[in-house]
Amino acid sequence: MNIRAHRVVALALALTTPLPALAAGFVDVLATPAPMSPLASKTLMQGAARAGDRLVAVGQRGHIVVSNDGGATWQQSPVPVSSDLTAVYFVNDKKGWAVGHDGVILATSDGGATWALQLDGKRANEAVLADLERKAAAQPTESLKAMLAEAKRNQEQGADKPFLDVWFADDKTGYVVGAYNLIFQTNDGGTTWTPWFDRTENPKFLNLYAIRPAGGGLYVVGEAGLVLKLDPASQQFRALDTGYKGTYFGVTGNSDVVLVFGLRGNVYRSDDTGKSWTKVNVGLPATIVGGLTLGGVIALADVSGRVVTSADGGKSWKPLPLESPGMLTGIADAGAPKLALLGARGVTVAAPSAQPKPAKE
Repeated sequence: MNIRAHRVVALALALTTPLPALAAGFVDVLATPAPMSPLASKTLMQGAARAGDRLVAVGQRGHIVVSNDGGATWQQSPVPVSSDLTAVYFVNDKKGWAVGHDGVILATSDGGATWALQLDGKRANEAVLADLERKAAAQPTESLKAMLAEAKRNQEQGADKPFLDVWFADDKTGYVVGAYNLIFQTNDGGTTWTPWFDRTENPKFLNLYAIRPAGGGLYVVGEAGLVLKLDPASQQFRALDTGYKGTYFGVTGNSDVVLVFGLRGNVYRSDDTGKSWTKVNVGLPATIVGGLTLGGVIALADVSGRVVTSADGGKSWKPLPLESPGMLTGIADAGAPKLALLGARGVTVAAPSAQPKPAKE
């Protein structure tokens, strides 16, 4: 889901908030724990991941829910903030991280049962500004001056910039990416987070929507056709040209192939580490909001609820029959062959059906 969509959801929530709550005045979501509710698992969910045999999903108002029975039942976990959460990632059955609005990074070491705040937008803004002030003082290039000016604007606007994705290589090394070129890296499991604001070829400070490894590299995708690949030698994310100028919302693939996907069903494929790209017709007409690889099979899902799969590295695709999936915000691994389907009413775990279920009269 993109920044604009997040704002639409926020507006809808504001319009449905009881007047007494609005009249109570400003509530700092960074200082307010997520509200505990028996309906938490039935609200908007935007990210999910497996923690061993457990499923963990994150969504609006800081809701995090876990399931130990394949999605049949869910329990809400206490969370120290009530910011909307956008993504979650686990490296094993215990350690995971979740990110979201207001520059929030949360961490768990017990499979999602409890969470601790590692970073928020206030500290993120301060870290970026301090890092760029130091570098601009030592080497006052025009590029660093422009970045410093942007960092100052972000700090003046407050802790409102969201992180939109998170990925860890192991339990120590990880990355988070977000709006307006926000990118942080850690080498100690998130005890400290280092801004990489100046390590991307993104002079327009475009939104960064996703980060994932594929095709032998680590990629970041964003708006206006932005695709970045990490150069291990320089530790810089270098821009690649796929030939498409629309927004990409995700990246997936396997050890040999990388696929980037986004608006209006657009998918581009590379099998030469990002040197060249080919547009692929996957048969999805709407914006693609999720992608993953399970046991050699790549799956993509669009916002309307359609899912397609490829067993040949993204060369050819076929529809995956699902029973009444509804509109989606994303998909996740629920234990092959099952998929976790994320949407406005929570998470539905579905197995592919042999034939689509006939519509009711």
